[in-house]
Amino acid sequence: METGAITQYIDVAQIVLYMFWAFFAGLIYYLLRENHREGYPMDSGRENGPKIEGWPPVPEPKTFKTQDGHTYLSPDLARPDGTYSGQPTHGWNGAPLEPVGDPLLAGVGPGAWAMRADIPDADPHGHPKIVPLRVAADHSVAQQDVDPRGLPVWGADKVVAGTVVDLWVDRMEMMFRYAEVQLAGSDKRVLLPMTFARIKKDGTHVQAILGHQFVNVPQTKSNEQITLLEEEKITAYYGAGTLYATPERQEPII
Repeated sequence: METGAITQYIDVAQIVLYMFWAFFAGLIYYLLRENHREGYPMDSGRENGPKIEGWPPVPEPKTFKTQDGHTYLSPDLARPDGTYSGQPTHGWNGAPLEPVGDPLLAGVGPGAWAMRADIPDADPHGHPKIVPLRVAADHSVAQQDVDPRGLPVWGADKVVAGTVVDLWVDRMEMMFRYAEVQLAGSDKRVLLPMTFARIKKDGTHVQAILGHQFVNVPQTKSNEQITLLEEEKITAYYGAGTLYATPERQEPII
């Protein structure tokens, strides 16, 4: 027999190859199983419909500890999900949902949101990351940029919704996340995500929603910090506006 041969038909290289195949098959199974920790079991979308686990089945919950001392399970089958107000456009399974009531608050389509933790995102020292400039007085607007404070906010219909009174800065990323808008003719203030704003010399322009729709932007519990859940709902409101702000936006492009 040749060097490395165990029997006339089996040698070391052959055994190593079979071991690699077995390891690789186990690795694929493990990765597929771990992939089912988020998003499974899937909801069929039908009332009292089946829960789809897929293959492999959903693994046993694993406990994760976060830096701030909280713990969470993955998967957490008892975790509440974001609520929505919608109904299927057709009777077949998997039909898209259309909003019921105010489409910007219905929580469907581009306005869908997840039930994130109702606590502020924090830095390594436990302080809220996103705060207004009146709190983070050591931050400011760069001299070469337009400072939107004191300038009007225009909706997609060219109607003034209000005036920017402050900016909310992410102290970890060193960037502005929100503009705080004082609504016209009201003492109410709402937050405008900077990703939906275009700041120009004449003011801040928003294409996502109309001027009168700013009044229903979800509020924060505090005027000096924002929670992860509040961020989710506020961003979802503007996201919904990209499709539902006007009836024309829901029509085909062609």
